Amino acid sequence: MRRLSKIAVMAVIASIALTGCGNNDNNKDNKGTTSSSADVCKTAKGKGPKVGLAYDVGGRGDQSFNDSAYAGLKKAVSDLDATCVTGEATDGEAESARETRLKDMADAGMNPIIGVGFAYSDAVNAVAPNYPDISFGVIDGFDPDKTANANVAYLGFAENEGSYLVGVAAALKTKTGTIGFVGGVHNDLIKKFEAGYVAGAKATKPDIKVQVKYIEESDLSGFGDPAGGKDAATAEYDAGADVVYHASGASGSGVFEAAADAGTGKWAIGVDSDQYLTASASAKPHILTSMLKRVDVATFDMIKSVADGSPLTSYQTYDLKKDGVGYATSGGFIDDIKSKIDEAATKIKSGEIKVPTTP
Repeated sequence: MRRLSKIAVMAVIASIALTGCGNNDNNKDNKGTTSSSADVCKTAKGKGPKVGLAYDVGGRGDQSFNDSAYAGLKKAVSDLDATCVTGEATDGEAESARETRLKDMADAGMNPIIGVGFAYSDAVNAVAPNYPDISFGVIDGFDPDKTANANVAYLGFAENEGSYLVGVAAALKTKTGTIGFVGGVHNDLIKKFEAGYVAGAKATKPDIKVQVKYIEESDLSGFGDPAGGKDAATAEYDAGADVVYHASGASGSGVFEAAADAGTGKWAIGVDSDQYLTASASAKPHILTSMLKRVDVATFDMIKSVADGSPLTSYQTYDLKKDGVGYATSGGFIDDIKSKIDEAATKIKSGEIKVPTTP
């Protein structure tokens, strides 16, 4: 009886933990208020794949990276009859917290389990070998020990290619000849955005000036610091930039505020998702375009591969050819230059243009 009681208690604890994941909704509407009614995981009752989605810092409602992953999850619920649980990372949490989040999902039978962001790479590397029958995916992930876990897929993107396209747009739209870039964290991943953006701008207008600022050198809080994003962008606008591209996750809302405060003729470029659609009313007229990083495509592909019985493994790259990156046209602000951007995209796809990955 004591043994059965212990098992029962452990089952209840696991159930509570995963219910918390599913209901820990940090989703926000366009006014910045919290909404818990829209989480598809609360109502999904299908018989398809059981998906565990572990959000990065910022979670749902970041109007960027995490929301794009959620869009892919939502499509899986609709198209594949999937059910799901979610969990969210917090600023400065221990690596063990990420591992526990993934273990809880695995113990609950989730398959696949997807970590949203490179910060889950070590946690997946530690957890996946203990669950060989479960498929894991890491958005922007890498294999820390180069152990080539057979049940892990590292879902990467050609961010430099998409950034090149919005760099072309920035160069064609600037009136001052000076543009800016704001990165959340100064690491190799975000430097890919910078490299592509600068390359596209300079290929279009060789004498253009590009200001570059990073919110944090290594602290991941740089992806969840709107005030820091606003300070960085404001400094660039004050120094003459009239177009600023951000690759800073939830910090981008601060960049948009800075553009709105800077006034007429000042533009911001969003990232990951079409941020014109979720920007505030005051910022919306200033969102020139957004670099689309189709995290939704990669997330859905990972789930579908498991549903089809052929799980993705190893490194997968979503580039322009795979519709993994692109640019948004909402607002109509780049309609007049769209043909030139598309011309650049065609040359990248054909290999005529080789986009750098480092500044």
